[in-house]
Amino acid sequence: MKKIVLATGNAGKVKEFATLLADFPIQVSPQSEFNVPEAIEDGLTFVENAIIKARNAAKATGLPAIADDSGIEVDALNGKPGIYSARFAGEPSNAENNWRKLLIEMEGKADRSARFQCVLVFMRHSEDPTPIICQASWEGEILDHARGEQGHGYDPVFQVRGDTRSAAEMDADTKNRLSHRGKAMKLLLDAMKEQGII
Repeated sequence: MKKIVLATGNAGKVKEFATLLADFPIQVSPQSEFNVPEAIEDGLTFVENAIIKARNAAKATGLPAIADDSGIEVDALNGKPGIYSARFAGEPSNAENNWRKLLIEMEGKADRSARFQCVLVFMRHSEDPTPIICQASWEGEILDHARGEQGHGYDPVFQVRGDTRSAAEMDADTKNRLSHRGKAMKLLLDAMKEQGII
């Protein structure tokens, strides 16, 4: 089994990654198991922040690292919350407060189009000059009220394009197949296989 550290302490993300990687000879451990200090996410893009997090986890553990930086972009808000999705309502970060703030900002907006973005980075070690970078998105729109009990983050207020359900009304298998993170993970696994990493 190849050991890889997952550069997150987010329980929802850890659960999603464990499901997505279940069929591969990879043992993924969240960075919280190694007491890795939180990275300072001062990048201006999802790519920059994912690299910062992967490098931080690889440096602290000596293991290869996978990092995810993701968020939701809303067209009527010029792409906000974007890279600030996790802390949209301020610190400490709270998912329900974030989506409630988003609903308030969307009041009266005719254009509800939005998308989840996910960038995944794999670094073989902290000095890796050519990390694998994969990006995928999931199109939909912002609802006017929350629906569903599954998922995490903004899932309850995001209706998937071409579907009547919110992301929080989907079972885990369906969500993992369709979501930004599921699609980015497939791209990452394909790249890791191609390079002989797994």
